[in-house]
Amino acid sequence: MAPLFSKIEDTNATASPLNAPSNRGTGFSRVELRLTGLCMAFLAAAIFSLMIGRYHVPLSSWWGILTAPHDSGVGGIVLLQVRLPRILTGILIGAGLSASGAAYQGIFKNPMVSPDILGASAGAGFGAAAAILLGFNMFGVQLTAFACGLFAVMLTCGISARMKRSGDPVLILILAGIVVGSIFTALVSLTKTVADPDNKLPAITFWLMGSLSSASLKGLRFLLPLAVLGVVPLFLLRWQMNVLSFGDEEASALGVDTRRFRWVIILCATLLTASAVSVAGLIGWVGLVIPHLARMFVGPDYRVLLPASLLIGATYLLLVDDLARSVFATEISLGILTSLVGAPFFLYLLLRAHKGWA
Repeated sequence: MAPLFSKIEDTNATASPLNAPSNRGTGFSRVELRLTGLCMAFLAAAIFSLMIGRYHVPLSSWWGILTAPHDSGVGGIVLLQVRLPRILTGILIGAGLSASGAAYQGIFKNPMVSPDILGASAGAGFGAAAAILLGFNMFGVQLTAFACGLFAVMLTCGISARMKRSGDPVLILILAGIVVGSIFTALVSLTKTVADPDNKLPAITFWLMGSLSSASLKGLRFLLPLAVLGVVPLFLLRWQMNVLSFGDEEASALGVDTRRFRWVIILCATLLTASAVSVAGLIGWVGLVIPHLARMFVGPDYRVLLPASLLIGATYLLLVDDLARSVFATEISLGILTSLVGAPFFLYLLLRAHKGWA
């Protein structure tokens, strides 16, 4: 898959909007206009998501709710305590998964890499399943899931460190992540096997399918600092991520400590993935597909690819969640919808790979 990724990046680098001349009439480059359009689409999706729901909250009443939340009645409760936490949680999770996917695809130089490549999602899934089985409350489930997600990645890194002299360190890291992920996936299946089929098993199954239905202000307070700790360093290391995507030899020649920066990026991406899974369950395909879509819009330069991934990922998850909670009387799990949308779209990207973009 690496040659495909190299071909895509080389072609996009030639036709990247960063290399396009500024629009003479406006003074803005094409990439700036596209990022502006993504910002507008994101804001429109957020406002639209606030309006979607079975209880209608008129747009004209929003200002009164925001200025006097204690006197806003049922509309204020629905808007501020139900929809707003859910939307903010969706924004953080969509942006976080997309940013971690983009970071992993760059440092591993592989377009098939997703945020769960090192076992974070599988570890967090096992932690949540075990916590539900033991009867923990929601915060306990989130904390256990996050801790197990971090532990899974630490285990992957420990295994790869022991084997680093036997081959390519990046390949060994990926293979170790696959092994660790498989182990934790098996542990999830074991947990489901011994769970009470009338109570615990449905709860575990629903959680693993991914949903924002349990989003709350308490969960948002848990997620927000972890998302900031993960996104901000990635945003500051965008130039180094550009260099790492060329390969270790080229990066070392440019004075970049590849080993140190790779571990920093892995740590940040792990924080984003584990925190997202611990709050919303397993939501697949976001971190795999969205970076490709962002690359189509702005090219492979991480200076703009990462912001574009953040915006597209947040917008995408908001719109998918709108479908999940409004199409049918019963809410659909996000994991189902992201798979139904993401898998065909990724197949479309693969079919167009010979044309030089993905």
